[in-house]
Amino acid sequence: MYYIHPKQKEYMDIIKQALAEGRNTLSEFDSKKVLQHYKIPVTQEKIVTNEAELESAAKELGFPLVLKGSSFEIAHKTEKGLIQIDIRTPEEAREAFRTIQSRMETDQKDVLVQEMVKGQRELVVGMTRDAQFGPCVMFGLGGIFTEILKDVAFRVAPLKQRDTFDLMEEIRGKKILDAVRGLEAVDREALADILQAVGQIGLDYDEIKEIDINPLKIKNGQPIAVDALVVLEDPA
Repeated sequence: MYYIHPKQKEYMDIIKQALAEGRNTLSEFDSKKVLQHYKIPVTQEKIVTNEAELESAAKELGFPLVLKGSSFEIAHKTEKGLIQIDIRTPEEAREAFRTIQSRMETDQKDVLVQEMVKGQRELVVGMTRDAQFGPCVMFGLGGIFTEILKDVAFRVAPLKQRDTFDLMEEIRGKKILDAVRGLEAVDREALADILQAVGQIGLDYDEIKEIDINPLKIKNGQPIAVDALVVLEDPA
């Protein structure tokens, strides 16, 4: 299993601080911290605020890179031009950094420097808290076509492994998980662990209203969370 029960104070503090400040979302960086604690694979990444930190992060992560505007206030990063991909040189990184900061309409102008994960298949995994059933896990086809295709299925948490395998079989595009066109099959056990972990987060934290992992890219058969959003709601 990927998930472990959360006992480290840091993760609860992220949520408590956000609620105390009247925020109902976590930044992508903080959202991934929560996922990481449950052993959900996420991209390697660093938050930078200036070009010196950018240079250091680029050396540590290596090219190619992705740069994103990072703030809990930012939604729809793509539409606002706050994502620059396939950055291959320090010069390109500096130019992308300056462009993103110039477009950020927030006081906080942090930039997320992220390894570029190449994968032709994109999935979506999420959790939504239903008023009647509680945390429900969602799985389906991800990326830019999520809203168009609406090929998703749901299960009420907690999930056993057999529940996750059933969930994978319920979407119309389930063959995307198989070996196809020279791509190896998706590691279904690793994917099952992620689905179980997302459900467990919902059970452990009443303060978390929604989780959106999109895309969950497949790299060499292994799923990895490239983007994530945690939505909060004060239970009181």
